[in-house]
Amino acid sequence: MTPAARTTPATIPPPPADPRLAGLLPGRFIVLDGPDGSGKSTQLRRLVALAQHAGLDPCEVREPGGTDLGEEIRRLLLSHAREDIAVRAEMLLYMASRAQLVERRILPALAERRPVLADRFVSSTLAYQGAAGGLPEEDIRAVARVVTQQAAPDAVVIFDVDVHTAMARMNPLLRGGSLDRMESKGAAFHQRVREGYLRQAEQDPAYLVIDASRPEDEVWQDFTRRLADHLERLPPRS
Repeated sequence: MTPAARTTPATIPPPPADPRLAGLLPGRFIVLDGPDGSGKSTQLRRLVALAQHAGLDPCEVREPGGTDLGEEIRRLLLSHAREDIAVRAEMLLYMASRAQLVERRILPALAERRPVLADRFVSSTLAYQGAAGGLPEEDIRAVARVVTQQAAPDAVVIFDVDVHTAMARMNPLLRGGSLDRMESKGAAFHQRVREGYLRQAEQDPAYLVIDASRPEDEVWQDFTRRLADHLERLPPRS
């Protein structure tokens, strides 16, 4: 098992969800994204558990990471190194991790009609290195076209939360541990990240924006209902 072949234990039942959703997941590529502190990883764990309890075999991945190579890149990107990483180099490192993930895990899983459930994808690079970091969007998209091999998500779910709430949730005194290199950037940076996500959602019908400032169970109910609505409208994957 690779380091990020992480799966939520199937013995833990998920909270009640929209009853349509499990039957709509096979062969779909679902990305959960949003600012640090949005709670997306909690909702991903619940979605993986839902798929497992429905008898599916979800491919759960995270970015950066998800493969042996990707996990090495993750440690490099998120650690507090002596030398700061230039934003263009940062973008290319994220894309290198993503290229390996697409080739080794995402495309094979989709070929087997397994649900692919991802914690971040290209949407994160557009928000963090693009909107917040200042790289031109077209530069990012040009690299992404090479990297993703047309592995386009069926849905990109953005868990939206205001910066004040997000930074309070990331407070290491409350959650234990410490902030990684990206989480520790200031409020102005994270505000640009949030605005970048929301601009993407305005331009792409594959995006869903969920108000993540609410309690986890309320977010879960809204998320699963809206994702089921979205997937019901899509044609079958070829």
